[in-house]
Amino acid sequence: MTARTEPTILVEVAYALPERQWVESVRVPAGSTVADAVRASGVVEAFPELAGVTADYGIWGRGVAGSEPVSAGDRVEIHRPLLHSPRESRRLRAAAKALR
Repeated sequence: MTARTEPTILVEVAYALPERQWVESVRVPAGSTVADAVRASGVVEAFPELAGVTADYGIWGRGVAGSEPVSAGDRVEIHRPLLHSPRESRRLRAAAKALR
């Protein structure tokens, strides 16, 4: 009798800072969630500032919850919080342009 192995899938987990991009391929059991893939990737060990932070996630640029199931080949993205709202960013760009 052979041991039954659980099927796994390969996904990428990505986190980007202005000065650095981190991408890790990880095998997770089929049926895993975004949060499971993030935990398995080791991103929190590489970026300790993420520990205890509630992050927003995406799969290929589409915002998803941590409970969203992942599929083989997915790219899970950890989104950093915005520094300014889009409205505030436009206002700051317009103010800078007016000064030039």
